[in-house]
Amino acid sequence: MSLLELLFALLLVCLMAGTAFVGALVWNLVRRADGQARDVAELKARVQTGGQSQDAQTAEVRERLAQTQTALEGLRSAVSARQPIEEEARASLKRMESIIAGSSSRGAAGERILEEALRHLPPEMLQRNVWVGGKVVELALRLPGGKLLPMDSKWVSSPALEQLAEPGLDANRRAQLMATIEREVERRVREVGQYIDPATTTPFALAVIPDAAYDVCRGAIVNAHRRHVMVVGYAMALPYLLTLYQLHLQFARTVDMEKLQTALIDIERQVDVLEGILENKVQRSLTVLQNAYSEGKQATAKIRASAQSAQLSELAAETLSTDSPGAGGDLSTDTLRLALLDSVQ
Repeated sequence: MSLLELLFALLLVCLMAGTAFVGALVWNLVRRADGQARDVAELKARVQTGGQSQDAQTAEVRERLAQTQTALEGLRSAVSARQPIEEEARASLKRMESIIAGSSSRGAAGERILEEALRHLPPEMLQRNVWVGGKVVELALRLPGGKLLPMDSKWVSSPALEQLAEPGLDANRRAQLMATIEREVERRVREVGQYIDPATTTPFALAVIPDAAYDVCRGAIVNAHRRHVMVVGYAMALPYLLTLYQLHLQFARTVDMEKLQTALIDIERQVDVLEGILENKVQRSLTVLQNAYSEGKQATAKIRASAQSAQLSELAAETLSTDSPGAGGDLSTDTLRLALLDSVQ
Protein backbone atom coordinates (compact mmCIF):
# COMPACT_ATOMS: atom_id res chain seq x y z
CA MET A 1 0.00 0.00 0.00
CA SER A 2 1.33 3.29 -1.09
CA LEU A 3 1.43 6.41 0.96
CA LEU A 4 -1.26 7.97 -1.16
CA GLU A 5 -3.64 5.17 -0.48
CA LEU A 6 -2.85 5.33 3.16
CA LEU A 7 -3.65 9.04 3.28
CA PHE A 8 -6.82 8.44 1.28
CA ALA A 9 -7.94 5.73 3.74
CA LEU A 10 -7.12 7.97 6.68
CA LEU A 11 -9.03 10.84 5.10
CA LEU A 12 -11.95 8.50 4.44
CA VAL A 13 -11.95 7.38 8.06
CA CYS A 14 -11.84 10.98 9.25
CA LEU A 15 -14.63 11.86 6.88
CA MET A 16 -16.78 9.01 8.12
CA ALA A 17 -16.06 9.92 11.75
CA GLY A 18 -16.96 13.56 11.05
CA THR A 19 -20.10 12.47 9.26
CA ALA A 20 -21.07 10.29 12.22
CA PHE A 21 -20.35 13.14 14.63
CA VAL A 22 -22.36 15.58 12.56
CA GLY A 23 -25.19 13.06 12.32
CA ALA A 24 -25.21 12.57 16.08
CA LEU A 25 -25.14 16.33 16.60
CA VAL A 26 -27.98 16.81 14.15
CA TRP A 27 -29.93 14.05 15.85
CA ASN A 28 -29.51 15.74 19.24
CA LEU A 29 -30.54 19.06 17.77
CA VAL A 30 -33.61 17.47 16.21
CA ARG A 31 -34.56 15.86 19.50
CA ARG A 32 -34.12 19.12 21.31
CA ALA A 33 -36.14 20.92 18.68
CA ASP A 34 -38.91 18.34 19.01
CA GLY A 35 -38.91 18.70 22.83
CA GLN A 36 -38.97 22.48 22.60
CA ALA A 37 -41.76 22.24 20.04
CA ARG A 38 -43.75 20.05 22.37
CA ASP A 39 -43.07 22.47 25.27
CA VAL A 40 -44.08 25.40 23.11
CA ALA A 41 -47.23 23.62 22.04
CA GLU A 42 -48.07 22.75 25.66
CA LEU A 43 -47.33 26.29 26.77
CA LYS A 44 -49.44 27.64 23.97
CA ALA A 45 -52.27 25.36 24.99
CA ARG A 46 -51.94 26.52 28.58
CA VAL A 47 -51.88 30.14 27.52
CA GLN A 48 -54.96 29.61 25.42
CA THR A 49 -56.71 27.85 28.31
CA GLY A 50 -55.66 30.61 30.74
CA GLY A 51 -56.79 33.28 28.31
CA GLN A 52 -60.17 31.65 27.95
CA SER A 53 -60.53 31.35 31.75
CA GLN A 54 -59.42 34.96 32.24
CA ASP A 55 -61.85 36.08 29.58
CA ALA A 56 -64.63 34.20 31.36
CA GLN A 57 -63.70 35.73 34.73
CA THR A 58 -63.42 39.15 33.18
CA ALA A 59 -66.80 38.74 31.59
CA GLU A 60 -68.28 37.61 34.91
CA VAL A 61 -66.72 40.58 36.76
CA ARG A 62 -68.02 42.94 34.11
CA GLU A 63 -71.47 41.42 34.44
CA ARG A 64 -71.44 41.80 38.22
CA LEU A 65 -70.21 45.37 37.91
CA ALA A 66 -73.03 46.08 35.52
CA GLN A 67 -75.54 44.54 37.96
CA THR A 68 -74.06 46.55 40.84
CA GLN A 69 -74.24 49.73 38.82
CA THR A 70 -77.83 48.96 37.95
CA ALA A 71 -78.65 48.34 41.63
CA LEU A 72 -76.90 51.58 42.62
CA GLU A 73 -78.83 53.47 40.00
CA GLY A 74 -82.06 51.98 41.32
CA LEU A 75 -81.09 52.81 44.92
CA ARG A 76 -80.14 56.35 43.92
CA SER A 77 -83.44 56.73 42.16
CA ALA A 78 -85.32 55.39 45.20
CA VAL A 79 -83.43 57.75 47.54
CA SER A 80 -84.07 60.68 45.21
CA ALA A 81 -87.74 59.78 45.04
CA ARG A 82 -87.98 59.36 48.83
CA GLN A 83 -86.14 62.56 49.75
CA PRO A 84 -89.07 64.89 49.01
CA ILE A 85 -91.33 62.64 51.06
CA GLU A 86 -88.89 62.74 54.00
CA GLU A 87 -88.56 66.49 53.72
CA GLU A 88 -92.32 66.87 53.72
CA ALA A 89 -92.65 64.52 56.70
CA ARG A 90 -89.93 66.40 58.58
CA ALA A 91 -91.62 69.71 57.85
CA SER A 92 -94.97 68.31 58.96
CA LEU A 93 -93.40 66.98 62.17
CA LYS A 94 -91.83 70.36 62.90
CA ARG A 95 -95.14 72.09 62.32
CA MET A 96 -96.91 69.62 64.58
CA GLU A 97 -94.25 70.03 67.28
CA SER A 98 -94.44 73.82 67.07
CA ILE A 99 -98.23 73.62 67.36
CA ILE A 100 -98.03 71.32 70.38
CA ALA A 101 -95.20 73.27 72.04
CA GLY A 102 -96.85 76.63 71.49
CA SER A 103 -100.34 75.85 72.73
CA SER A 104 -102.00 74.95 75.98
CA SER A 105 -102.46 71.36 74.79
CA ARG A 106 -98.78 70.57 75.20
CA GLY A 107 -99.36 68.99 78.62
CA ALA A 108 -102.25 66.94 77.28
CA ALA A 109 -100.07 65.68 74.44
CA GLY A 110 -97.38 64.68 76.93
CA GLU A 111 -99.96 62.83 79.01
CA ARG A 112 -101.14 60.94 75.93
CA ILE A 113 -97.55 59.94 75.18
CA LEU A 114 -97.20 58.66 78.74
CA GLU A 115 -100.48 56.76 78.52
CA GLU A 116 -99.34 55.19 75.26
CA ALA A 117 -96.12 54.07 76.97
CA LEU A 118 -98.13 52.56 79.86
CA ARG A 119 -100.97 51.06 77.82
CA HIS A 120 -99.76 47.49 78.51
CA LEU A 121 -100.42 47.86 82.24
CA PRO A 122 -103.72 46.55 83.64
CA PRO A 123 -106.35 49.30 83.84
CA GLU A 124 -106.87 48.78 87.57
CA MET A 125 -103.22 49.76 88.23
CA LEU A 126 -103.74 53.30 86.89
CA GLN A 127 -105.95 56.05 88.26
CA ARG A 128 -106.66 59.29 86.39
CA ASN A 129 -107.49 62.81 87.55
CA VAL A 130 -106.50 62.38 91.19
CA TRP A 131 -106.92 65.30 93.60
CA VAL A 132 -103.78 65.75 95.72
CA GLY A 133 -103.44 68.76 97.99
CA GLY A 134 -105.97 70.80 96.08
CA LYS A 135 -104.36 70.02 92.69
CA VAL A 136 -105.22 67.47 90.03
CA VAL A 137 -102.59 65.02 88.81
CA GLU A 138 -103.65 63.42 85.54
CA LEU A 139 -102.18 59.97 86.18
CA ALA A 140 -101.23 57.92 89.26
CA LEU A 141 -100.09 54.35 89.85
CA ARG A 142 -102.18 52.49 92.43
CA LEU A 143 -99.90 50.45 94.71
CA PRO A 144 -100.92 47.59 97.03
CA GLY A 145 -102.15 49.05 100.29
CA GLY A 146 -103.99 52.02 98.78
CA LYS A 147 -101.06 54.40 98.23
CA LEU A 148 -100.84 56.31 94.94
CA LEU A 149 -97.69 57.21 93.01
CA PRO A 150 -98.38 60.55 91.26
CA MET A 151 -96.98 60.76 87.71
CA ASP A 152 -96.86 63.77 85.45
CA SER A 153 -95.54 64.11 81.92
CA LYS A 154 -93.53 67.26 81.22
CA TRP A 155 -92.70 68.41 77.68
CA VAL A 156 -89.57 70.54 78.14
CA SER A 157 -87.48 72.85 75.94
CA SER A 158 -88.45 71.73 72.43
CA PRO A 159 -86.49 74.53 70.64
CA ALA A 160 -83.39 73.85 72.74
CA LEU A 161 -83.58 70.10 72.06
CA GLU A 162 -83.98 70.74 68.33
CA GLN A 163 -80.92 72.99 68.25
CA LEU A 164 -78.95 70.51 70.36
CA ALA A 165 -79.56 67.78 67.75
CA GLU A 166 -77.92 69.81 64.97
CA PRO A 167 -74.54 68.40 63.81
CA GLY A 168 -71.40 70.46 64.24
CA LEU A 169 -72.78 72.50 67.13
CA ASP A 170 -70.29 74.71 68.97
CA ALA A 171 -69.24 73.52 72.44
CA ASN A 172 -70.19 76.79 74.16
CA ARG A 173 -73.59 76.84 72.48
CA ARG A 174 -74.13 73.19 73.45
CA ALA A 175 -73.34 74.02 77.09
CA GLN A 176 -75.80 76.94 77.01
CA LEU A 177 -78.57 74.76 75.57
CA MET A 178 -77.94 72.03 78.14
CA ALA A 179 -78.10 74.59 80.95
CA THR A 180 -81.41 75.88 79.55
CA ILE A 181 -82.84 72.36 79.47
CA GLU A 182 -81.67 71.67 83.03
CA ARG A 183 -83.31 74.86 84.34
CA GLU A 184 -86.55 73.92 82.58
CA VAL A 185 -86.46 70.40 84.07
CA GLU A 186 -85.82 71.79 87.57
CA ARG A 187 -88.81 74.11 87.21
CA ARG A 188 -90.98 71.18 86.13
CA VAL A 189 -89.70 69.11 89.04
CA ARG A 190 -90.86 71.76 91.51
CA GLU A 191 -94.32 71.56 89.94
CA VAL A 192 -94.41 67.77 90.29
CA GLY A 193 -93.24 68.01 93.92
CA GLN A 194 -96.54 69.70 94.80
CA TYR A 195 -98.36 66.43 94.18
CA ILE A 196 -96.75 64.72 97.20
CA ASP A 197 -99.15 64.21 100.11
CA PRO A 198 -97.92 61.76 102.79
CA ALA A 199 -101.50 60.93 103.75
CA THR A 200 -102.59 59.64 100.34
CA THR A 201 -99.52 59.32 98.11
CA THR A 202 -96.07 57.78 98.24
CA PRO A 203 -93.25 59.90 99.71
CA PHE A 204 -92.06 60.65 96.17
CA ALA A 205 -93.52 61.49 92.77
CA LEU A 206 -92.53 60.64 89.19
CA ALA A 207 -91.75 63.19 86.46
CA VAL A 208 -91.60 61.78 82.91
CA ILE A 209 -89.76 63.87 80.30
CA PRO A 210 -88.65 63.31 76.69
CA ASP A 211 -85.70 60.97 76.26
CA ALA A 212 -83.61 63.65 74.55
CA ALA A 213 -84.01 65.92 77.59
CA TYR A 214 -83.27 63.04 79.98
CA ASP A 215 -79.91 62.42 78.27
CA VAL A 216 -78.59 65.94 78.95
CA CYS A 217 -79.95 66.86 82.42
CA ARG A 218 -78.04 64.64 84.85
CA GLY A 219 -77.57 67.44 87.38
CA ALA A 220 -81.26 68.25 87.41
CA ILE A 221 -82.06 64.57 88.02
CA VAL A 222 -79.86 64.55 91.15
CA ASN A 223 -81.45 67.77 92.45
CA ALA A 224 -84.90 66.31 91.78
CA HIS A 225 -84.06 63.30 93.93
CA ARG A 226 -83.40 65.67 96.83
CA ARG A 227 -86.92 67.02 96.34
CA HIS A 228 -88.34 63.46 96.46
CA VAL A 229 -89.09 63.50 92.71
CA MET A 230 -87.84 60.77 90.37
CA VAL A 231 -87.15 61.78 86.75
CA VAL A 232 -87.29 59.21 83.93
CA GLY A 233 -87.62 59.28 80.15
CA TYR A 234 -90.63 58.06 78.21
CA ALA A 235 -88.78 54.88 77.19
CA MET A 236 -87.93 54.07 80.85
CA ALA A 237 -91.35 54.78 82.37
CA LEU A 238 -92.81 51.28 81.97
CA PRO A 239 -89.80 49.25 83.24
CA TYR A 240 -89.33 51.70 86.12
CA LEU A 241 -92.94 51.36 87.26
CA LEU A 242 -92.88 47.57 86.95
CA THR A 243 -89.70 47.38 89.00
CA LEU A 244 -91.13 49.71 91.63
CA TYR A 245 -94.36 47.71 91.80
CA GLN A 246 -92.44 44.44 92.23
CA LEU A 247 -90.24 45.88 94.98
CA HIS A 248 -93.31 47.21 96.74
CA LEU A 249 -94.94 43.77 96.64
CA GLN A 250 -91.76 42.17 97.97
CA PHE A 251 -90.86 44.47 100.84
CA ALA A 252 -94.03 46.31 101.84
CA ARG A 253 -95.42 43.26 103.68
CA THR A 254 -92.48 42.76 106.06
CA VAL A 255 -91.29 46.26 106.91
CA ASP A 256 -93.53 49.22 106.18
CA MET A 257 -90.71 51.54 105.14
CA GLU A 258 -93.16 53.65 103.18
CA LYS A 259 -95.09 54.65 106.30
CA LEU A 260 -91.82 55.21 108.12
CA GLN A 261 -90.59 57.49 105.36
CA THR A 262 -93.92 59.32 105.32
CA ALA A 263 -93.78 59.80 109.07
CA LEU A 264 -90.20 61.08 108.89
CA ILE A 265 -91.12 63.57 106.18
CA ASP A 266 -94.12 64.72 108.23
CA ILE A 267 -91.94 64.99 111.35
CA GLU A 268 -89.38 67.01 109.43
CA ARG A 269 -92.05 69.41 108.22
CA GLN A 270 -93.58 69.77 111.70
CA VAL A 271 -90.13 70.38 113.20
CA ASP A 272 -89.61 73.22 110.72
CA VAL A 273 -93.00 74.68 111.69
CA LEU A 274 -92.18 74.31 115.41
CA GLU A 275 -88.82 76.01 114.96
CA GLY A 276 -90.53 78.90 113.23
CA ILE A 277 -93.05 79.23 116.07
CA LEU A 278 -90.32 79.09 118.74
CA GLU A 279 -88.19 81.68 116.96
CA ASN A 280 -90.96 84.06 115.96
CA LYS A 281 -93.42 83.85 118.88
CA VAL A 282 -92.12 82.07 121.97
CA GLN A 283 -88.73 83.78 121.97
CA ARG A 284 -90.29 87.21 121.78
CA SER A 285 -92.82 86.31 124.47
CA LEU A 286 -90.06 85.04 126.76
CA THR A 287 -88.10 88.25 126.27
CA VAL A 288 -91.17 90.36 127.11
CA LEU A 289 -91.96 88.23 130.19
CA GLN A 290 -88.36 88.41 131.40
CA ASN A 291 -88.35 92.18 131.11
CA ALA A 292 -91.74 92.42 132.87
CA TYR A 293 -90.51 90.11 135.66
CA SER A 294 -87.40 92.25 136.23
CA GLU A 295 -89.40 95.47 136.26
CA GLY A 296 -92.00 93.91 138.61
CA LYS A 297 -89.26 92.78 141.04
CA GLN A 298 -87.81 96.28 141.10
CA ALA A 299 -91.25 97.88 141.69
CA THR A 300 -92.02 95.35 144.48
CA ALA A 301 -88.74 96.13 146.22
CA LYS A 302 -89.41 99.85 146.05
CA ILE A 303 -92.96 99.38 147.42
CA ARG A 304 -91.70 97.20 150.28
CA ALA A 305 -89.00 99.70 151.22
CA SER A 306 -91.51 102.58 151.20
CA ALA A 307 -93.95 100.63 153.39
CA GLN A 308 -91.28 99.71 155.92
CA SER A 309 -90.10 103.31 156.10
CA ALA A 310 -93.67 104.53 156.70
CA GLN A 311 -94.21 101.95 159.47
CA LEU A 312 -91.01 102.95 161.29
CA SER A 313 -91.91 106.65 161.20
CA GLU A 314 -95.42 106.03 162.58
CA LEU A 315 -94.14 103.78 165.39
CA ALA A 316 -91.53 106.28 166.45
CA ALA A 317 -94.11 109.06 166.62
CA GLU A 318 -96.50 107.02 168.77
CA THR A 319 -93.75 106.05 171.21
CA LEU A 320 -92.62 109.64 171.75
CA SER A 321 -96.18 110.87 172.34
CA THR A 322 -97.06 108.28 175.05
CA ASP A 323 -93.89 108.58 177.18
CA SER A 324 -93.53 111.43 179.81
CA PRO A 325 -90.63 113.86 179.48
CA GLY A 326 -88.98 113.39 182.92
CA ALA A 327 -89.97 110.00 184.21
CA GLY A 328 -87.87 107.56 182.33
CA GLY A 329 -85.75 108.87 179.50
CA ASP A 330 -83.74 105.71 179.42
CA LEU A 331 -86.83 103.52 179.32
CA SER A 332 -88.39 105.47 176.46
CA THR A 333 -85.15 105.26 174.51
CA ASP A 334 -84.91 101.49 175.01
CA THR A 335 -88.53 101.06 174.11
CA LEU A 336 -88.03 103.06 170.90
CA ARG A 337 -84.99 100.97 169.99
CA LEU A 338 -86.89 97.70 170.53
CA ALA A 339 -89.80 98.96 168.46
CA LEU A 340 -87.48 99.87 165.64
CA LEU A 341 -85.85 96.43 165.77
CA ASP A 342 -89.22 94.67 165.71
CA SER A 343 -90.38 96.71 162.74
CA VAL A 344 -87.19 95.98 160.82
CA GLN A 345 -87.46 92.24 161.52
